Amino acid sequence: MHEHHPRTAGSTGTAAKGFAAAAEMGRIAALAAAGGRDLRKCADAYGDLFLGKPFDPGFFAALAHVGAAGSPWETADRLRIVNRAALWVFAVDWLIDVTAKSADDVDRIVRDCLAAANGTAEAATPLTRFLVDIRDELASVPAFATGGPVWNAQLERMLTAMAREWHWNAARAETAGPETRDGEAAEREPILPDLEEYLGNADGTGSSFVNVSHWIFTGGPWTLEHLDELMAISAEVQRYLRLLNDLATYRRDVGWGDVNVLMLGVDRAEVSERMARLAERTGELLEPLRDVCPRTVAYLECQVGFNTGFYGGADYWGEM
Repeated sequence: MHEHHPRTAGSTGTAAKGFAAAAEMGRIAALAAAGGRDLRKCADAYGDLFLGKPFDPGFFAALAHVGAAGSPWETADRLRIVNRAALWVFAVDWLIDVTAKSADDVDRIVRDCLAAANGTAEAATPLTRFLVDIRDELASVPAFATGGPVWNAQLERMLTAMAREWHWNAARAETAGPETRDGEAAEREPILPDLEEYLGNADGTGSSFVNVSHWIFTGGPWTLEHLDELMAISAEVQRYLRLLNDLATYRRDVGWGDVNVLMLGVDRAEVSERMARLAERTGELLEPLRDVCPRTVAYLECQVGFNTGFYGGADYWGEM
C-alpha cells in the first residue's frame, strides 16, 4: 500500500512518526464515518427492518468502524460490502432471535432468504431485498463466478445455525418453567447443547458470511483461489468470537432469553482457556500465509484483536 500523507512543517524523527500514526488513525476514522453514513442510508432504504431500539446511532458507527479497522487500506466504496453484509447479519439475527414467535416464523425466514439468494423466489420482504441487493453487487465482480457457490453455502450454514439456536432457546424457555410435583413447584432441567456442539454452531454469528462476502468483493488472486482454506481459518476465528461475545454479553443474553456458553455448565475460566487455544490455533494457521496474502492475514487478526478490545468496553447492540 502506498499512501501519501501531507508533510507537517518542521516535523522530524519521533514526532514525524507520531504524526503519521495519528494521520492513519484519522484516515480510518474517515472510512468509518463514510461507512456509518452508508449504513444509515441502508437502514432507511429497507422499510422497518431496523426500527428496533438496539439499532441506535452507536450501533451503525461501531459496525462501520470494525469494517474500516479490518481493511484500512481499502476505499469507502470497497468497504461497502463488508459493512452491508455485517448489517444484514444483524438484521436477520434480530428477526430470528427477537421477533420470530414460532418455529414456522423461523423456517419461513430461512426459506425466503435462501430462495431469494438462489433466485428461485422473488425478494418480497425488506430482509430479502437487502440480501439480494448485496448478492447483486457481489455478482458485479468477476470473482463471484467461482466464489458465488462458497457464498451461498456459507449463507445456508449461517441461517441453519441461527435456526438451530432459536430451537435451543425455545426448548430452554419451555423446559425451564416451574411445574407442580406433589404440590410443590419444581424447575425442570433445560435442554441445551454441550460446549462442542455449541461451538460447532458458531456459523450463527455470521462472521464467516461477512468474511467471504468481503473477500469475493475485494480479495486478491491468491485469496480468491484459496477461499476454502481461508474459510477453514475463518471458522476458527468465528468460534473465538462466539465465546468472546458470550463472555461480554451474558447479562444481555439472560435478559433476551438467548443461550449463552455460560449456561452450558462451563465457567469463565474454562471459556477463557478455550479462547486462548482458539487464538493460538488461528495464529498457527495464519503464520504460513503472512507473506503470500498479508492483507487477508491482517484482516483476520483484526477480527480477533479489534473485537477483543471492543467487547472490553462496549457492545454492538444498543439498549433494548
